[in-house]
Amino acid sequence: MQPHIRLSGHQPCRYAVLPGDPGRIDRIASCLEKVEDLGTNREYRSVRGLWRGVPILAISTGMGGPSAAIAIEELKHIGVTTLLRIGSCGALQSGLAVGDLILAQGAVRDEGTSQAYVPLAYPAMADFSLLTAVVEAAGRSGLGIHTGIVRSHDALYADQQSQKSSFWSQQRVLASDMETAAFLTVASLRGLRAAAILNNVVRWGEDTAEGIGSYADHEQQAELGEQRSIMLALESCALLAQREETI
Repeated sequence: MQPHIRLSGHQPCRYAVLPGDPGRIDRIASCLEKVEDLGTNREYRSVRGLWRGVPILAISTGMGGPSAAIAIEELKHIGVTTLLRIGSCGALQSGLAVGDLILAQGAVRDEGTSQAYVPLAYPAMADFSLLTAVVEAAGRSGLGIHTGIVRSHDALYADQQSQKSSFWSQQRVLASDMETAAFLTVASLRGLRAAAILNNVVRWGEDTAEGIGSYADHEQQAELGEQRSIMLALESCALLAQREETI
């Protein structure tokens, strides 16, 4: 029994979908068959179910890199091999609308958790096989996605955040969040496949608090983006599982 996520190898799943918000677990569970509630401890709420016959574990990680890293470490101990983050982000480019999905090819490691593991010269990159499965699943589902680099940071309301965001926008970084860099780095170091599908909830140039407030009030486009990210993550897991069965 893992000390934080409170799961053990007696609940086997190779594929895990990881939102930050524990509230998203109910919405993931509504898509699955034969759902089992596995419990809640701290920010970690988890369920298990089937999607197209594939066992899927859904577990929340809370906010920020530290709790996401703990989840990854403990999921590895119980046999999970493939991790798909579905989270929210704020746009750093004007062409991104609320509800648009961003697939992170890599992440700027502008946060502390990944740096506690390995020097900054080590890149935060998505697993290629999982990345291509997500792209293919999106194409099959008719979903438009943006692919590119995102930036992760630790301080949503830091005094210099707007200046930093402007700098990274000029470097063609698509969006910012608080988990993806640590998520990809730790997964890679532990030999796990990982990718991140992010739902944009704040337009570029919009006040962060106002944008997040709109999301909390269930803005229609943000909700639709979340639903699409859930379905895309589940379809990607099923596609990857199907490929592996035929090898």
